[in-house]
Amino acid sequence: MSDPGFEEIRRNVYWIKGNKTSNGCRVYLLRGSRKNALVDTGVPADAETIRASLASLGLAPEDIHLVLLTHEHIDHIGGVPFLPRGALVAAHVHAASKIRAQDEFVLWNKAYGITPEQFPVDLLLEHDTVIDLGDLALRVVKTPGHVSGAVCYHELQNHLLFTGDTLFAGGVLGGIYPSGNISDYLASLRRLCELRIEEVCPGHGRTSRTPYPDLETAIRRSESLIQETKALFNAVDSRGTFKHIRQAVVSYAKRD
Repeated sequence: MSDPGFEEIRRNVYWIKGNKTSNGCRVYLLRGSRKNALVDTGVPADAETIRASLASLGLAPEDIHLVLLTHEHIDHIGGVPFLPRGALVAAHVHAASKIRAQDEFVLWNKAYGITPEQFPVDLLLEHDTVIDLGDLALRVVKTPGHVSGAVCYHELQNHLLFTGDTLFAGGVLGGIYPSGNISDYLASLRRLCELRIEEVCPGHGRTSRTPYPDLETAIRRSESLIQETKALFNAVDSRGTFKHIRQAVVSYAKRD
């Protein structure tokens, strides 16, 4: 039996499969009664496969009204330029600033050998923004840590959580990349524990129906990483490393 190119997670919620060899992220489709939305887009090499997967569901790329980005990494945003411009692209304001500037150090495109393409971010999202698709609604949850512009999307009817690279099945962390930090990561994970979640739909790997044990594992790992970092700094006298910075600040403050 041939692969239809999609997997139904809940009614009108689908994992849209991309190119198996591209290493792009998982792309999700939400079919509302008024609007259709994609959560993330994968890399450029996924575009044709995603187009075929949508066709299997009776949709053309022009039927996508919203693209909701979880964060600014190229394996999540790289397919945006290959979608029709009728689709509005939404991202957290911190992610949008890096995408608009084509900040290659943060977009991480070199890891994939991809040159980022310029595209607009039409909607700037903030924490607690609610996106109503009709029958399906998503609440934006700000979750910095992996990067500063990361968000999760909490689907309010089925209690799904689209986590991007913030949390993977089994409590695996997505790692800390330029603009991210472990203390924000830990606070974000604790924030997610306050939500009603039945299934985690991550940007990579399998989905998980054990969200709270996964979050507890991720929190323990984050706390351990903080302690290991403290031990490293205690073992290394770093005062001299910052001496020239302190001197520069003092000199600047004394200027007439």
